[in-house]
Formats: sequence, structure tokens, C-alpha cells
Amino acid sequence: MKKISKIIFVMLAFLGIFKSTAQDWPDLQHFQKENASITAPLENENRVVFMGNSITIGWLHKRPDFFKNKPYINRGISGQTTPQMLIRFRQDVVALQPKVVVILAGTNDIAGNTGPSSLNMIADNIKGMAEIAKANGIKVILSSTLPAFKYPWKPDVKPAEKIMILNKMIKEYASKNNCIYLDYFSAMADERNGLPKKYAKDEVHPTEEGYAVMEPLVEKAIEEALKK
Repeated sequence: MKKISKIIFVMLAFLGIFKSTAQDWPDLQHFQKENASITAPLENENRVVFMGNSITIGWLHKRPDFFKNKPYINRGISGQTTPQMLIRFRQDVVALQPKVVVILAGTNDIAGNTGPSSLNMIADNIKGMAEIAKANGIKVILSSTLPAFKYPWKPDVKPAEKIMILNKMIKEYASKNNCIYLDYFSAMADERNGLPKKYAKDEVHPTEEGYAVMEPLVEKAIEEALKK
């Protein structure tokens, strides 16, 4: 009897945790404490928020010096897709009052992390983030989705061609809507239109060398955005 009661208790606890996580699907609680501690930007502060997934937050972990002593705020959450980012965009970007936002997204949607997504659906979510930013006086940098030939966690998916098409859609939107298109893809793709292992050991998440390629490109884009 005691054993059965213990099993029931464990099951109820698990369901409680699952329910709690499911209710916060976009992970709004992830940065709530950090956001609350951030004060309004100084008068001449060129604050930049980096919005993204594991590629964005991995940048902070692997190359912390890039963010050190700069008005850069990293708001990447591992595994996230564009609909999740769109929901948390006001909280994790707009409320922080940056001058510029760097959006890097799309690969997890193609992998199907939160269910099937068409390229139009992904592009619409990225456009939604850009339009919210612009409506709040924030300059927008739309990054190309990084190359990927395969996903270790979704080996049946063939992302390379889809990523190239999505990047074309992002570039066209940026051109027509006064956003800056940041082309990581051309600087990093190999002959398969994937990421070589020197830039990403798992062919998805950049190594320090991979981020070293990205850094001058994003710095140039930020400089350009601030001049607009």
C-alpha cells in the first residue's frame, strides 16, 4: 500500500512539473529576474539585445569577452522556435529599451522543435518581431539562419535547402522594410551548404572559431543600424 502511495505521489509531482512547464510554453519566466534588475539605458547608451536560441546564448557562454563591458544583452533560450520568441519579444526585448535588436532564429522551427512549421510561418514570426521592434523605435538587424546540413537530434530532417530559401525570404523582407540583413550564411557555409566542423563540431552550434567569424559581421551591422 505504501509503495502504491509513493508511486502515486511521484506521478502527481511529475504531472505538476509538466503542467507548470506547459503553461509557460514560451519560457517567459526564464529572464524575468534578470529583466527586473536592468535599469533604463543611460542617455548615450547604445544598448543592443540579442534575441535567439541556443546559438545566441551559446555565444555568451563560449565567447563571454565579446559581451563584456558592452551594452549588449543576451536573450537566447536553447531550443526555442520563432513563435516562442514572438510571444516573449515584448518582455525580453522591448521592455529593455534597446536601440538595436539582433534577431537570429529559424533553425529550430525547421527542425520541428515545437511542431511542423512552413517557411512562411517562420518568416511571418520573424517579421512579427521586426514590426514590434520598429513600432517601438528599435532598429532591426535580421540575421540569416546559420547553415546546417543535418540536425543531430532530428537526423531525418534535411535542412540545408530550406534554410537557404528562408534566408532569401528574410533578406527580401529586410530590403523592403528598412531592416539590416546580417549574412552569416555566406561567410560560414561549406560546399554542402552546411557548417564545417571547425565552425560547429555538431554542425549546428558554433565553436569559438565559429563565433569569431560572426563577431565582426554583427559589429558592423550594429554600427550601421546605429547610424540610421
